[in-house]
Amino acid sequence: MIKKKVEIDESVATKAPPTPSVREKKPVEEKIGFFDSIKRSRKVKKIVQNNGGHRSALIHILQDVQQEYNYLPRDILEDISYELKMPLSQVYSAVAFYENFHLEPRGKHIVSVCLGTACHVRGAQRILEGIKNQLKINEGETTDDLEFTLERVNCLGACAMGPMVVYDGKYHGNLDTRKAGKIIKS
Repeated sequence: MIKKKVEIDESVATKAPPTPSVREKKPVEEKIGFFDSIKRSRKVKKIVQNNGGHRSALIHILQDVQQEYNYLPRDILEDISYELKMPLSQVYSAVAFYENFHLEPRGKHIVSVCLGTACHVRGAQRILEGIKNQLKINEGETTDDLEFTLERVNCLGACAMGPMVVYDGKYHGNLDTRKAGKIIKS
């Protein structure tokens, strides 16, 4: 047996971790207490059972869980993996494959701005910039209070009514920055 002597660079080992930037957020899982975690596990078990408890129902289970929590927290994915007796990597693989699944917390209100060609030429970029300024977030981000998530989409299929914004599933067309701002405030 060969033994290697490992030397530790003391200057690196004693350095304090970098301070987080203003935009960094702690994972939501850190804020969940022990009893809340148990409640969530029970809820997940019930969702799995309601979907037949079989691996073939993974997508339906993920959809139901995301509908419940508005995203897919890691601890819940671990619970799903345990309940279905499948590796966590396979659960993550399904989540990563489908664009509709989200691993980060999302806002209570989802704002989708269409930037397809028809909407773009009618001023959708100005609308997106106005909403970004109003919410103080960039596209793909969620406000710190978890009220809003701002998304950019390539086409909503309603080109004749562009520029378009979908707010909580409701389509709003023929917008300008003022009208879009009013939708967000309502």
